[in-house]
Amino acid sequence: MVDDIYKKKAFTRQDGEGSKSNTTVKKPEKAPMAEEDHMVGMEDEATKVINLLITKSEELEIITIAGMPGLGKTTLAKKIFLDPRIEYEFHTRVWVYVSQDCNRKEVFLAILEKIAKVTDEMRNMTAENLANILLRSLGEKKCLIVMDDVWTQKDWNDLQIAFPKIKNRIRILLTSRDNNVGKSDKCKVQHHDLRFLNTEESRTLLMRKALGSEECPKELIPYGNNIADKCGGLPLSIVVIGGILLEKGTNVCDWEDVSKDVMGYIVEMDKEKVMNTFIEWSFYGLDYHLKVCFIYFGMIPQDYRISVRKLIRLWIAEGYIQPKGEIILETIAENYLTDLVNRNLVMVEKRRPNGKIKMCYVHDMIHVFCKNKARDENFYYQIKQSNQNIDSSSNNAIEMCRGLSIPPHLVKYISPQRFSSHVRSFLCFSNDEITLLAENISSIPKTFKLLRVLDGEPIGFPRFPPDLDKLVNLRYLILSIKFKALPRHITNLLNIQTLIVKTSSNSLEIKGDIWKMIQLRHLETNASTSFPDIRSKKRNNEEGSLTDLRTFSTISPETCTRDVFDRAPNLSKLGIRGQLAKLFEVEGGSSLFDNVKRLNSLENLKLFNDVLAVQDSKGKIDFLPDKFPPNLKKLTLYGTELDWMCMSTLGMLENLEILKLKENAFKGNKWVPKDGGFPVLKVLHIGRTDLVTWNASATHFPSLKSLHLRHCNALNAVPADLAKITSLQTMELYRTNKIAAESAKKIQIQHQQIVKGKGFKLSIYPPDHDQ
Repeated sequence: MVDDIYKKKAFTRQDGEGSKSNTTVKKPEKAPMAEEDHMVGMEDEATKVINLLITKSEELEIITIAGMPGLGKTTLAKKIFLDPRIEYEFHTRVWVYVSQDCNRKEVFLAILEKIAKVTDEMRNMTAENLANILLRSLGEKKCLIVMDDVWTQKDWNDLQIAFPKIKNRIRILLTSRDNNVGKSDKCKVQHHDLRFLNTEESRTLLMRKALGSEECPKELIPYGNNIADKCGGLPLSIVVIGGILLEKGTNVCDWEDVSKDVMGYIVEMDKEKVMNTFIEWSFYGLDYHLKVCFIYFGMIPQDYRISVRKLIRLWIAEGYIQPKGEIILETIAENYLTDLVNRNLVMVEKRRPNGKIKMCYVHDMIHVFCKNKARDENFYYQIKQSNQNIDSSSNNAIEMCRGLSIPPHLVKYISPQRFSSHVRSFLCFSNDEITLLAENISSIPKTFKLLRVLDGEPIGFPRFPPDLDKLVNLRYLILSIKFKALPRHITNLLNIQTLIVKTSSNSLEIKGDIWKMIQLRHLETNASTSFPDIRSKKRNNEEGSLTDLRTFSTISPETCTRDVFDRAPNLSKLGIRGQLAKLFEVEGGSSLFDNVKRLNSLENLKLFNDVLAVQDSKGKIDFLPDKFPPNLKKLTLYGTELDWMCMSTLGMLENLEILKLKENAFKGNKWVPKDGGFPVLKVLHIGRTDLVTWNASATHFPSLKSLHLRHCNALNAVPADLAKITSLQTMELYRTNKIAAESAKKIQIQHQQIVKGKGFKLSIYPPDHDQ
């Protein structure tokens, strides 16, 4: 049916084909839509649930938001989770995704990570043992736990053993498509059935999604109203059809055609079938390059929030992103993602301070569509349990699939006898971590010799897999290792684009000649990484240059030579970890940091000072260099213990937008910023410092949007004049003190008066600082 619609070009009528009018209003520029646009008609719903949550009962209470797929359960829960009334009442709030494949162990670990320190020993525990630890950790703690997308009452029965029933102030908010979920004879349970949107709300939401505002040209109103009314009050249907209209612009003929097709094909369908039809319409309207990127979400677990950085690198490695002139592949991929977001097929979970998408996901119903399409095209096969048929000789789906998703504990079953060599992508999405036994170390490369993508982050390799370097097609590799060096033959991976190494060691040596890996775009490690000295090697013109390398993190200070950066001239992100005094030390009139300054494309720089006792070692840093890379936008300093006087140097960085000072990056009792500094700084993060007096005014941070103060225990006040910064949107105080918290609240009140609105959002923890 949908194929026939598109073959007949029902959504793309040509000029002159029997149209009533060819009137066209200018199509709005496609900027990313605000996520709040999904929340039409939810104010009353949110208030009802919030009132249920903030009762004064001392016992466990459960509230379930129930409704069919696409009705907005997660959107409503998120609105409640972020509401200031809830933030005030529950200073400990935890959000976990459960989904259809309920994994108790992962759910318990996700909650524990928010309220306690999770050790490697705990990660290896059974779900029952973790439930007991969670039970003790919660104790009489007052907190809100949101468990999104719980499918069955059985799942809830398995999960609720971890929550104390009496003498606590815990509230659990569940979302489920099943009205029966959440029932319990041991505690108070309340249900909230989510309603459909009414006619006015449906029309408002459609206009926002199709036009970017509620203002609709009068010639489009009758068609828009017909479309909205036929969506039956289902928000996701409206959102998806709005994405289709957004692509059509404001041509009256297109809106009329969509209206006719909606009227003709969904009159007798139930709401879920309507939703599926709209998803199909939107999918078949995508260009091929967007279709393959969209289907890829079917390879990602349901309800999984994926980092955009990771998603883009995977798309590139799979070959979905093709060059366009001089635009870098990552930018092209970002534009594709933005297009899918604007079409309302992909949802934004979190944005960066610059507005770019940081994490994203797809709705459950859209995920099912992508998953089915991926299977139909032999893109993907998911193994969930050991009792599945994983023998390719008797399972045609495994025999033909190009992508495989498997939990880490099933890696031991991998062998050439069981799996097909067709597999190009091996993905492992899990919080469970395992260490491979010696006999299984080479199982993956021996079985899947044509791999392009190997994401084995949860799989610990005790030694380097002997056959890994034979995977010559490999583009993307995440390797978790228990050793300190990568062998020389790692450089046999000549097509590698993304290499991420996570090691249990503080240092890592890559013995191979990485300059032969000419396709390399991103090299990331969690240790201070060094390479063989390249100064003695011959250089012929651009031989051995990594012109596509964008990410180089983290490398040792000693590695920051001119030869290294001459061979990686286009870096946009650089991380340096080690004894940073060696980086700044001047010898013969120059320092190693002089080589960093010459990186004109560098936008993100992270400096980690790995010295245990700075005051008793040669690792003391007395100054910062007077110049930094000219286009630097983000700077992170960790453990540098600089004097606050050095901040004047950073204030002169004219393009700096984000500054993160972590773990005593600066020390000293007083900071007096200099006038004219930080002209475009948007985000300031100060973490763990002995700062007492901070004398600052609005003129010192004229563009500041977000201020984060963490573990600033000695700070006597947040500067009162910051209230005059009209751009300020958020302020967070985490484990400061009561006096600082009081000053922040006064700033918020004054800021509200100045901007004549609700002012910035203030978050204070722990709660006794906000009394």
